[in-house]
Formats: sequence, structure tokens, C-alpha cells
Amino acid sequence: MDNKFPGKDVTISDLKEKFPLAAKKNKNHQSKIDICGHVFGGKKIPIFAGPNMVESKELIFDVAKNIKKIGSSFMRGGAFKPLTFPYRSKKFNETREKGIEWLMQAKEKFKIPIITEVMETKFLPLVTEVTDIIQIGSRNMQNYPFLVDCAQTGMPIMLKRHYGSSIRDWLGAAEYILKEGNKNVLLCERGVVVPHTHRNTSRFLLDLQVIPAAKELTHLPIISDPSHATFWSPWVKSMTLASIAAGADGIMLEVHPNPRESAVDPLQPISYGEFKRLREEMKKVAKAIGRVI
Repeated sequence: MDNKFPGKDVTISDLKEKFPLAAKKNKNHQSKIDICGHVFGGKKIPIFAGPNMVESKELIFDVAKNIKKIGSSFMRGGAFKPLTFPYRSKKFNETREKGIEWLMQAKEKFKIPIITEVMETKFLPLVTEVTDIIQIGSRNMQNYPFLVDCAQTGMPIMLKRHYGSSIRDWLGAAEYILKEGNKNVLLCERGVVVPHTHRNTSRFLLDLQVIPAAKELTHLPIISDPSHATFWSPWVKSMTLASIAAGADGIMLEVHPNPRESAVDPLQPISYGEFKRLREEMKKVAKAIGRVI
């Protein structure tokens, strides 16, 4: 029976021995994580919004001003941006240390907390001076020494699920962070690889089912990233609303002032106007399930 329950790849022994810190103690066990006054795992569903990449100071200032006005809880944006291949175009150029500086300036000017990705331990001191949440991207989900280094900063961490990983893999990775005494861990679903993705521009499918499935096993809040998962902005609205209905504890959206001019993945961002309209729809769905945006 041990390998039949509670899930396809997670056993009772796993919950007790492999990731006891990530596992629920009982069915009502739900962590509430307060980050900059925004509580994840409670009634409210915070929103992360912003561009894929910190392209320029002007862009990130414009984004910070507008998404805060619309109602975003956090601004997202990568100064360090991993790509599948090592080559860069003239349009795409990581802003790196300069981008981190712009994030800091935008944060101070517009009073909005920041989430940004870090990929190397050597940049942790720089990034932790600015960010309010460290984002660990899907490609680093099982880079265990790096997870430990990030955990030891004491900063809140968003752990993105690798597109080929099981819940068991995901919770095992979270356990590395929790074991270091860092309890402020958010889990983020950002799409999985499957044979059919419905559109030739899509690379992933948003695994909506993983939200309730993970919630049966872990007390950690679950964030949904419909932008990266769908890779197609016309689908972002429906997958965002579906994520809320499925029980997501936060939503991460790619928002850009000129989506088709985005330096990275121009098919997936939504505009300010689309974000504003979507937020109103999000409020309706949240209300229907007893939550708020």
C-alpha cells in the first residue's frame, strides 16, 4: 500500500522521511508566508507582474509605475536571464549588474517590492541587496548546492518547477531549502513538457492539476505562471482565471508596455490595458471561491 498512496509518485514514506518539512502535518496545514505585507497562503491572492527581462531603466521605471497603479503586489523582471542557447542578438542583451541597479532605483522610486532571478552563487550578495524574493528558475530547480546557498541568505524564495519534474522532485528540491531553516518558500508551476501543446509556438502546458495535487501533499503556497506556460498571450487570461479557480495562492504575469517589442519571448506578454482588464476578471473568480485579489 505504501507505493499506492497518497499519489502516483509520492509515498507515505516520502512524506515522513524524504521531505517531512515540505509535507503537510494534517489536511488543514497551510503555511501563510508574509512578504512585504503580502500574505501568501491566505485569503488574498497576490500578483507578480512585469517584463521577462530588465531591458532598460526607462522600461523598468514605466513598468513599475503602471503595474503598481493597476494593482500588482510585486514587480518581476530579470537582469540575469537564462536562455536555452548561448547566443545573443542585438535586441537581447542581459543588463546584469546595471539591470539590478535599475531595479533598485525603480523599487525605491515607486515603492514596489521586487522578485528577480539569480543563477549563480557569486551574484547572491548583489541580488539580495535589491530583491524581496529570490527566484530560482526551472533549470536550477535541482541544483542542490545552489539551493542551499540561496536558502542560507534567509531571503524568501520562489522555486519554479522544472518542466520535466514530478511533484516528488519539486518537493524534494524545496526540502533542501527548508532544511536550512528557511521557511519562506513559494512553489511556482510554470508549465510542463508534453507531446502535444495545441499550438506550434507553445513549448509547455500549464499543469493546472498540479495545484490541487500539490496542495494535498504540501503546506507551501503554490504560484501559477500562465505566461511562461502558454507562451501565447491570448491564452493568458483563461489560464490565469483557471489557476485561481484551481486554488493558486499567487499569479505571476508577464506584462510589457509594448508586448510585441519585448526583447525576450514577445508572444507571451500582455499589455497594461490587458492586465488591467484581467485583474478585474480575476477579482470576480476569486470572489466566487471566497478569496480576494
